[in-house]
Amino acid sequence: VRLVESGGGLVQAGGSLRLSCATSGLTGNTYTLGWFRQALGKEREFVAASKWNGALQFADYVKGRFMLSRDNTKNTVDVQMNSLKPEDTAVYFCAAARRNFLISYTDPKEYDYWGQGTQVTVSP
Repeated sequence: VRLVESGGGLVQAGGSLRLSCATSGLTGNTYTLGWFRQALGKEREFVAASKWNGALQFADYVKGRFMLSRDNTKNTVDVQMNSLKPEDTAVYFCAAARRNFLISYTDPKEYDYWGQGTQVTVSP
C-alpha cells in the first residue's frame, strides 16, 4: 500500500490550497481515508476523515474552511483548504485504515498506512 501526498506550498493568510492523496494497493472501497497534520514541536492531530460509506468528519478547527473530495475510481482523496490561517502551518499527512469502522477516526493509531507528508506554510 502506498500513499503519496501532493499540493503543499506557501500561501498567505486567507488563501487556499488543495492537497491531493493518491493511493495504491488498497483493495475495495471499504476503507477509511484521513488527513492529519503535525506542526513543528507538536503532536500529530486529526484534520478530516472520509469514511467508507461516504460520511465525512472534520476537526472543529477546520470545520467550515476545509472540504474533502474522495474519488474511489481514481483512489484519491483531496482536501480543499480555504481561509487558511498561520496556525494551519504544518506537515499534512494522508492516512488509510483497512477497517471500515474505527473506534476513533481522530486517533492516528487507528490508521494502518501513511504518506510521507507535504508541507503547508501559511504566512501572516
